[in-house]
Amino acid sequence: MSEDLIIIGGGIAGLSAALLCGRARRKVAVIDAGRPRNRFADHSHGVFGWDGAGPADMTARQRDQALGYPSVRIVQGEVSAVERSGKGFRVLTTGGDVLQSRRLLLAAGVSDMLPDIEGMEGRWGKTVLHCPYCHGYAFADRPTGVLATTPMAVHQALVVADWGPVTLFTSGLIELDETQRARLGARKVLVETGPVRRLVGGDGALEGVELDDGRRIAVDVLYTVPRISLGLDWLDGLGVVVDEGPLGPIVRTDERRATTAGGIYAAGDCARQPHNASFASADGVAAAMAIHMSLIEEEIARAL
Repeated sequence: MSEDLIIIGGGIAGLSAALLCGRARRKVAVIDAGRPRNRFADHSHGVFGWDGAGPADMTARQRDQALGYPSVRIVQGEVSAVERSGKGFRVLTTGGDVLQSRRLLLAAGVSDMLPDIEGMEGRWGKTVLHCPYCHGYAFADRPTGVLATTPMAVHQALVVADWGPVTLFTSGLIELDETQRARLGARKVLVETGPVRRLVGGDGALEGVELDDGRRIAVDVLYTVPRISLGLDWLDGLGVVVDEGPLGPIVRTDERRATTAGGIYAAGDCARQPHNASFASADGVAAAMAIHMSLIEEEIARAL
């Protein structure tokens, strides 16, 4: 079966695009590996109409709505290869599926690469977080830490201070100038420059950050901005330009969410920074509209 559109990634960006193209009665196949970025969190906040919902519940509802249109289908698996085929694309999955389409939408999101610190990974999405708009309200007025991985940590600490008392742990990774120290001081942010050894707390809770010198700084929640990876090795040779953003690689797109390669679009976390579920959904809708119009224009040109 030949599709109008193959969407790689069944998260909020990909499913938003599938929903819109399904309503346009276009044939859509969504290839999904089933590992959404937000799977580590118990609840999602700040998404209009979904505030406080569980990420798995959100995805299940979004899948059901997209699949409510008979021209939409979901293929479970991972992409192993993508190649040009005529004026379209041929996509292979690790499960042996071979799909053909006229357009391709990259919506596979990103993976977070957490700092290599003891106690970090098991708390990710619970008490080690990256977005105060998603999680800050639940930890309001409690001792809060920000762990630097990039110079953006200064900005993060300034923002997070709206939710509670903040200590910025630079771990020697960033040097603060006088202006930055003054701005942090204006927000009553404390600064610890020593390397972080580990996170401590019983039963998965976070009680503090232990430094290399043995001191423990009490925090109930720790924010950090991890580096990201795309995991799209099969992009090589397709002509898609990937830029290096402040957090890691980002697929270059224009205002229509078109990449530098003809017929290939990108939406969501893989093609934007900053990241947010509402942004991802809007990107998916914008990409779907642009893709639909490109299909219409192709059909008009063919008929003339």
